[in-house]
Amino acid sequence: MQHRYLPTTEQDRKEMLETIGVSSVEDLFQDIPQSVRFQGTLDVSPMLDEHGLLKHMRRLAGKNADHDQYTSFLGAGIYDHHLPVVINHVISRSEFYTAYTPYQPEISQGELQAIFEFQSYICELTGMAAANASMYDGATALAEAGALAHGATKRKQLVVSAGIHPEAKQIIATSAHGLNLEIVEIGCKDGVTDLEQLAAAVSKETAGVLVQSPNFYGCIEDLAAIEPIAHKDGALFIVSANPLSLGLLETPGALGADVVVGDAQPFGIPSSLGGPTCGYFAVATPWLRRMPGRIVGQTVDRDGKRGFVLTLQAREQHIRREKATSNICSNQALLALCASVYLSTMGKQGMQEVAELNLQKAHYAAEVLTRIPGVSLAYGSPFFNEFTLKLPETASIRELNERLIGEGFIGGYDLGQDDAALQGHLLVAVTERRSKAEIDEFAERLEAML
Repeated sequence: MQHRYLPTTEQDRKEMLETIGVSSVEDLFQDIPQSVRFQGTLDVSPMLDEHGLLKHMRRLAGKNADHDQYTSFLGAGIYDHHLPVVINHVISRSEFYTAYTPYQPEISQGELQAIFEFQSYICELTGMAAANASMYDGATALAEAGALAHGATKRKQLVVSAGIHPEAKQIIATSAHGLNLEIVEIGCKDGVTDLEQLAAAVSKETAGVLVQSPNFYGCIEDLAAIEPIAHKDGALFIVSANPLSLGLLETPGALGADVVVGDAQPFGIPSSLGGPTCGYFAVATPWLRRMPGRIVGQTVDRDGKRGFVLTLQAREQHIRREKATSNICSNQALLALCASVYLSTMGKQGMQEVAELNLQKAHYAAEVLTRIPGVSLAYGSPFFNEFTLKLPETASIRELNERLIGEGFIGGYDLGQDDAALQGHLLVAVTERRSKAEIDEFAERLEAML
């Protein structure tokens, strides 16, 4: 069968071996004792031709419970949102999908402009003064925000809400360990950060107060009440926000946040089995020079024409080495482009309408699901497009989700996986893609199983 590429030929191997001065590939391993070398043939599947390999991969892909074949009520950080078809057309252009972080502004103006637009959108949504060119994902962005607070205040303590996504908390802990920071976790009351406990924990040793809103349980935090507590002793107020919720909610910037981070996955980025996604990072003016990652700036050339450049690079490790603000040196430019195309396609009104649909459908679903005997809302706090249900004590969420898959539904997230105190609690996400009929059928199937 003809190959679509040129594999290494025997002549290629011969010439390479001659160039480096050995007679065989075996000679390359002569420093490894025979006693520890693997003898024989590796236990892997036999070689497949192109047709056989494609067939095999399609069969494997067919095992996935994707959003096209199944109705999803699973969120917990990755959501089934509408993906405008124009996004794929734009990001499939070779100028974008082959481009790495642009170092040469004279040949990367399109890429730089796309990133600049992304930064501008993030500033509009968050109410912050400046945003960077993106981060790896929302969780690492939150950890970087904690590091920024430490660098800005020279303090050694981070106060973290228990309502933050557990995976993000793990990443924060890893980052804090390397920086020798202490983490103080604040519990939740009725699904949101316990303000009394928070006020008692924040002190002159606190570098930053980290919260997520809507939080991992779906509840909207009272940022206006948290802000004075965070700032009373000079700590930074750091908010991780679902950016889609900002189509309806007041911006964290207007509520006093110093740093706003999050994941741009709701903006036209497919779930892709959990990633990759794209983190955003925005700051108030005092912290601009401490912001990690790349920043694209707008300028004019010598003819007065609009142009774009990478700016404030003196913060970065390839210039400042160990004194850099962060060790992140790249960004998710292609996925940030997804977000930019999504936001430009939807516009301000479209963003508000999509956010409104998420809110209304989630509240309708909560109303319908809590009609099931023994099922109730776990918390009374306001929520956006995700909420926590308390199921009957006899219910096994794992078994329920396995049975729901058989019925064509991807069920909610089992919160008992992360917290033993939340056994029997189901986190349900409802986006604009869910219809009334789907919500009603999901409730019927769940009731029958319970």
